[in-house]
Amino acid sequence: MNGQRVAYTRVSTLDQNTARQLDGIAVDKTFTDKASGKDVNRPQLAAMVGFVREGDVVIVHSMDRLARNLDDLRRIVRELTAKGVRVQFVKEKLTFTGDDTAMAHLLLSVMGAFAEFERQLGKERQREGIALAKQRGVYRGRKRSLANDQVRELRRRAGEGVAKAMLAREYGISRETVYQYLRTDLTGTVAESLNDGESGKPPTVAVGPHDRATSRDSDGHHWR
Repeated sequence: MNGQRVAYTRVSTLDQNTARQLDGIAVDKTFTDKASGKDVNRPQLAAMVGFVREGDVVIVHSMDRLARNLDDLRRIVRELTAKGVRVQFVKEKLTFTGDDTAMAHLLLSVMGAFAEFERQLGKERQREGIALAKQRGVYRGRKRSLANDQVRELRRRAGEGVAKAMLAREYGISRETVYQYLRTDLTGTVAESLNDGESGKPPTVAVGPHDRATSRDSDGHHWR
């Protein structure tokens, strides 16, 4: 039975490009999630699993793009192959059909475990690199989300009493990030005031009617 070729891609952040994951591979339909590998909520993955039918082929760049860990990988592959769907991993050059031999199951486990190990190793190296950069005094953290003129506007509106939750939604950032911009100047050091040119005063943050002393923002961070 000739079915559709269905691609699933995933990137960790909104600004990452999915095009290179399956570059040059012809597919009929693509489902894309923009979420971290550890994120349980991947609506496009669920949509893809619900969409495919017997005879279809699901094509994924690599195992770590499809699953969060080895157990997740086994579960998703079993769920797809039980529907008569083949699962093809481009990087690993492996295809699973549901009629696989013991060797195929072993390969799925071994390669999945290796992908999980590789991801954890990458995180460990990143942490070590950040620690060394901090020791050398060259670590600057993440790239700024807003341009300087946007930061000035955000501070002005916050000073006028606009709710931090509203500012976060309008600028596409978390409320914790809003407060970070209010606490720091344009060079990244602690600001003395919300208004440019003022000094000698502690920073003033106007609290809108929708703000609370303690809450949780859309990214899951606690903020004050």
